[in-house]
Amino acid sequence: MKPDEQKCLYELWLADHAAVLHHVANGFAEGVDRFDLMQELLVALWRAVPAYRGGARPSTFIYRVAHNAALTWWRTERNYRRRVDRFEADVLHETQTAPAAPARERETLEQVYAHIRRLPPVDRSLICASARRCQLCLHGGDSRPHRKQRRGEAEPTETETHRRDAGDFP
Repeated sequence: MKPDEQKCLYELWLADHAAVLHHVANGFAEGVDRFDLMQELLVALWRAVPAYRGGARPSTFIYRVAHNAALTWWRTERNYRRRVDRFEADVLHETQTAPAAPARERETLEQVYAHIRRLPPVDRSLICASARRCQLCLHGGDSRPHRKQRRGEAEPTETETHRRDAGDFP
């Protein structure tokens, strides 16, 4: 299919069957996520236009493409939210078990994380990514410097450091 034909068919389908895409987006997402999902559905439909052979009605084809794209999006979001929840639980555990942290600092940190949890997912992910980047900077690229000690890894020797700097060492 030529690009002009693809564009023409895509625009025709959007004009005639946009309600199908909205129906699927509303069924799988809510709030701000609905806009993200709608964008994913539009991209999936654009990519699927050349695969249309005319064996089914366009509305059936569009619904199938949109439904499959929405399922993929939903699984990705679910996995993302699980990782965020695990991260928050780890941070909460670390703040509760930190013996050196005074109670007032822990309360303040808990309030910060409570506010972060109330943010929309996109904003929350940006803050979490920024916090991770800061943590990596503070520990020289290793988010948990005690891991090397626990695994029994020693600091690199002077020769290994020189080779790594020269590009001869992995």
